[in-house]
Amino acid sequence: MKRILFLITLFCAALMVQAQRPQMMRMAEPGLTDQTARKFTLDLTEDGKAQMVCFLPTTSTGKAIVGVPGGGYSVLSNTHEGTMAADWLNKKGIAYFVVNYRMPEGDRTIPMGDVSKGIRIVRDSAAVWGINPDDVGIMGFSAGGHLASVISTLTEYDVRPNFTILFYPVISMDERVSHMWSCRNFLGEDQKNPEMVRKFSTNNAVRRHLTPPACIIMSGDDNLVPPLTNGLTYYTAMRNAGNDCALFLYPSGGHGYGFAPFFAYHDEMLANLGKWLDQLKAPKPDAIKVACIGNSITDGHGIDLAPRNGYPAQLQRILGNDYNVKNFGVSARTMLNKGDYPYMNELAWRDALAFKPDIVIIKLGTNDSKPENWKYNAEFKQDLEQMITSLCPSLAQPAKKGKKAKKGQTVEPVKPQIYLCTPIPAFKSTWNINDSVIVNGIIPIQKEVAAKYGLKIIDLHTLYANDGDKMLTDGIHPDDKGARRMAQIIAGELKK
Repeated sequence: MKRILFLITLFCAALMVQAQRPQMMRMAEPGLTDQTARKFTLDLTEDGKAQMVCFLPTTSTGKAIVGVPGGGYSVLSNTHEGTMAADWLNKKGIAYFVVNYRMPEGDRTIPMGDVSKGIRIVRDSAAVWGINPDDVGIMGFSAGGHLASVISTLTEYDVRPNFTILFYPVISMDERVSHMWSCRNFLGEDQKNPEMVRKFSTNNAVRRHLTPPACIIMSGDDNLVPPLTNGLTYYTAMRNAGNDCALFLYPSGGHGYGFAPFFAYHDEMLANLGKWLDQLKAPKPDAIKVACIGNSITDGHGIDLAPRNGYPAQLQRILGNDYNVKNFGVSARTMLNKGDYPYMNELAWRDALAFKPDIVIIKLGTNDSKPENWKYNAEFKQDLEQMITSLCPSLAQPAKKGKKAKKGQTVEPVKPQIYLCTPIPAFKSTWNINDSVIVNGIIPIQKEVAAKYGLKIIDLHTLYANDGDKMLTDGIHPDDKGARRMAQIIAGELKK
């Protein structure tokens, strides 16, 4: 009996220590607030010249932000444009990480590499730090805003953030309409190269569906980084692409206020930013990932705000929060690698692979029916097989498909599950798209490949045949009602 009482006492003491641990951690680190459970610094380079200061909240929502201070790519303004945001963000349950990156001195890969490494560390440590790896944003100020926009538009999927916050950002690398020293320090000798100036003027790098949602904060009287030729151009590119983007433009305040309380609209800015962050809903960590691969019909050509109203977005609403549906459609693309615009040459294709989906919806073939593309029809099957086996390498040896389990064992289903969609009917022959080629050439090959690899076919050509009234005037692209109809058909197949 005494032994039992002793064990119970030890167990209760352990519970008390566990409950007090956040408080003990705060006491061990002077200067921490009630909102911050832990603060520490990580070296991003062996020499410690690049570091990341980490602020973990006492109560975490799973959201995280990587901060990128400004300073014209010559110094770091890492207080009011860095650590000063920690208390407010931690109070909202958001983990915060300030990257003290190295200056480029003409080599832009240096700061890009430091910030990219910081994001990778945050995602790799997500489980330990209580973070959802699909809810990691970036927040940049001035030149740091430019760097944040570069990471948001010109990096690969594993580094690209899930959302972007830009304070009075440098966007253009044309020093005539931007901050001269930011341009010169970032590009170095490439400042004389118009192609590089255009490439790293990040309003030119915004991509529909692929560039993350953004919030831009500026003042109309900023005479250091002109808003009209910088932040506003990024907003315009985002809106033209149909991507989610908020713009908060205050009448005065100049440049460089960050989170400092001297900004006249400080309280309003925090309220606006807070509401924007609150409405950003991350997918559930265990949600079923659905990748929608396709051409302009998947992309949502002709549908205003297609990222919200195209068929993949409507499919998301039908399937609900247990699914995470992403749109990887790109207009005009072909399955054929010798077509005029091959899909597998696109960033969207690399993103779809990096997404590591559980389900893939492939809807390609419409543009392949054009005479200039279908002349390579003999290669359509092998190119389709290349896509399938790239998505699911285990299907590269079809003979092993359907392996039976031994008694008492189960065989895990092959992932991802791949659905081949036949093209919807071409109600008109716009752009030389040929419905006869679709019916007699493309669909038979799709069915043959599906049978070979054990894939499922969604026969949109048949199921959508009576929906010609839900098309744009070109007779090729569905309108928003047609996109809804497509989503309903595909959702019905997935739920089977």
